[in-house]
Amino acid sequence: MRNLSASVYNAPARVFHWLTAALLLLQYLLAWTMPDVHRDTKPIGLIAWHLGVGMVIILLVVLRLLWRSTHDVPPEPGTVPPVLRIVARFTHWLLYILLLAVPLMGWANASSRGWPVTLFAFMPMPPLSPAGSSIGHALGDWHRNIAWVLLALVALHVGAALFHRFVLRDGTLERMFPARRNPASSKR
Repeated sequence: MRNLSASVYNAPARVFHWLTAALLLLQYLLAWTMPDVHRDTKPIGLIAWHLGVGMVIILLVVLRLLWRSTHDVPPEPGTVPPVLRIVARFTHWLLYILLLAVPLMGWANASSRGWPVTLFAFMPMPPLSPAGSSIGHALGDWHRNIAWVLLALVALHVGAALFHRFVLRDGTLERMFPARRNPASSKR
């Protein structure tokens, strides 16, 4: 395969990507295993963890967007068809939007229930909606529904990466998995 070093994402971008993926996986596991939320539910145990991980995801995505705004994104391999480039850009930005929107809706819902929301379990965050807010409660339903849309979009993203790797074989996936250089071959 050709040298892709010019189109490989830098280390911080890769760390942001994979840390986001890991936290998102954890968040879905928490959501599927935590108890159902009802009127008298308390934010303890898995629910508290779900709230905390959501806050970390917000922070991570904001930091990732700040990093991206101050650093160049490597060019896509020249073999990627223009229509796929457009779809990829749209999908990536929609992922960013949903990665922020879903936890923000959850935060607003938690606020409407009067639940404390903290970052890293010790930094209290301000409420996004007043306690008892009907909008905050409605955002809880949206939170759940849009989380399914986010999951479908992540599946599309993974499927597209595999399509690039095994069908197009265009080096797109390798941008997130740079090959280590063989020290013996670099001495020549």
